Formats: sequence, C-alpha cells, structure tokens
Amino acid sequence: MPKTKFQGIIFGLIMSITMAYGMEVYNVALKEGGLSQMTNWVFWDALLEAAYMWIFVFLFSNLWGNRIGHKLAARICVSGDSPFLHTAWISCCTVLIMCPTMSAVAAVLFSVLLGGGSWSQLPAYWVGTVLKNFPMALLWNLFAAGPVTRLLFRRLFARQLSAT
Repeated sequence: MPKTKFQGIIFGLIMSITMAYGMEVYNVALKEGGLSQMTNWVFWDALLEAAYMWIFVFLFSNLWGNRIGHKLAARICVSGDSPFLHTAWISCCTVLIMCPTMSAVAAVLFSVLLGGGSWSQLPAYWVGTVLKNFPMALLWNLFAAGPVTRLLFRRLFARQLSAT
C-alpha cells in the first residue's frame, strides 16, 4: 500500500499503535482476571501501557519484523495469488516474527524489570507469553488492526494513492 518512505512511516505508526493497543487490552484483561472479568478500566490501563509499547513495536517491526515477514510471505505466495491473499500472508508471517519479539520485550519489562521476577525464569515466562499472545496477535492483526490501518491509510492518502 505505501508508495513512499513517508507513507511507509505513517502506515507503520498506525499499525504499531493499533497492534500495541489491542494486545495491551488483551493482556491487561487477562492480568485482571480474564476476559470474562473485563471492566471498562481495562481500556484505560491498556492505553497507559500502549502509550510506550507502540514505540517498541514500531522499532522492532522496522528493524526486522516487516523485512523478515515479507521475505517469508514471498516464499509462500506465487505470482498468480490475489492481492488479498498476499496481504494475508504478509500479515501472518509478520506476526510470526513480531509476536516472539514483543513477547521478549514484555517478558523483560513486566516479569523481570517491573515485576521483580528473576532472570533465570525469563525463558519460561517468554515461552508462556508467546503461547498466550500468538493466537490473539494473529487474529487482531488479520481482523482488526490490519483492516483499520489500511482504511485509515487509504483515507489519509486518498489523493496520492489515486494519482498513481
């Protein structure tokens, strides 16, 4: 979708914010007792955490998440595939890279640095975080963050996209 470097940055910012916020809502709700115990405060608490977590998402997706995700998707897709299928594969492959990456960030931040846990338990906490977050990250990316990001992006750059 993005045609220029500037458009790519804007697209990445929107995607990073929507992914970070959605995943923080999910994780804060789980921390508060599960999705069945969710209250309105979950949205506010998630916003506070997403206010800085999106920076990590943006940074790591630009350093390696998007690049590796696109390369993996390119190995799966064939030239005759529809643009929709190609986009879906890119999303899936990017989540495959970004979920373990962001789970490592969360493990270090919330288990060791802020949670007072031990570094020796970090691998177990990381694996548990990946297993807990991967299904939600994939579904959130495919059915919420991705479509919302593409919709906002198309609205922001309607003139530039129609001119090309």
